[in-house]
Amino acid sequence: MAEGEGWLARLRAGLARSRQGFVARLRAAVGLHRTVDEALFDELEEVLITGDVGVEATRRLVDGLRQRWRSQGWRSSEEVLAALRQEMAEVLQGGPGGELDLGGRPSVLLFAGVNGVGKTTTIGKLARQLVERGHRPILAAADTFRAAAAEQLAVWAERAGCELVRHGPGADPAAVAFDAIQAARARGADAVLVDTAGRLHTKNNLMEELRKIDRVIARAAPGEPRERLLVLDATTGQNALQQARLFREAIGLTGVILTKLDGTGRGGIVFAVRQQLGLPVRWIGVGERIDDLRPFDPESFLDALFTPLETTPAGGGEEAR
Repeated sequence: MAEGEGWLARLRAGLARSRQGFVARLRAAVGLHRTVDEALFDELEEVLITGDVGVEATRRLVDGLRQRWRSQGWRSSEEVLAALRQEMAEVLQGGPGGELDLGGRPSVLLFAGVNGVGKTTTIGKLARQLVERGHRPILAAADTFRAAAAEQLAVWAERAGCELVRHGPGADPAAVAFDAIQAARARGADAVLVDTAGRLHTKNNLMEELRKIDRVIARAAPGEPRERLLVLDATTGQNALQQARLFREAIGLTGVILTKLDGTGRGGIVFAVRQQLGLPVRWIGVGERIDDLRPFDPESFLDALFTPLETTPAGGGEEAR
């Protein structure tokens, strides 16, 4: 099986719960209506909202369906799903994909998120993938509040075959980021991946510390490519959107990484992030393995989401916590 086909099979397996959840409900709603009418659109709207698609994205999708219906004169409800997929593709258009601009020396990636979203694991997986592609990343253990966080990142650095910059417990996280950038320049590394403490987005003092780290990075690497990436747990649904809004206000964000998509039957959060926040989904995680974190591709995502259940391969797994 080709590498791309292998990923699509894992993506289908990872999205099985969403297919069996809100996508199956969409199919059922369409199947119960022999003709296209307002009652069908009302039912689709309810299914989309309960599938974590969000109010704004749902309104856009359903309004788009209504316009297509009026202009194309559908006679069968079977045409609705194909049109819905097209509307979903339009919502997901725009924004950079998961590929990184590593033309600078070095590019700096700042990772933020609340506790438990899989942030450190995500950083480790990305580092391993970068090394496999011939890059030289350095990991910065800027979560200095938990000794276990630095230890976990050290394990990932060893797995990935890259260097780690860390200070002692309780050290200034911004200083760790600064030293990592200096080390990257001195050693010819082309990327610095900065882990930060998992923090409640409602704690002002912790968010201010994150702002400080971002300011130090901006001063230490002026003109270099920078990413400010928020890692979100897809299983938290609409609560993830509130997290994203507050982190965006604090440091600005260049994209979102959605983990644990294999753990939810309501995979519509992808559309809510794009529509309500205007942020691109850069990577998605659909399993435990290193290569189960991949750059987000809207077409592959929609292909896997709308795959008929009977053709779904067995397997999958939950994203590492």
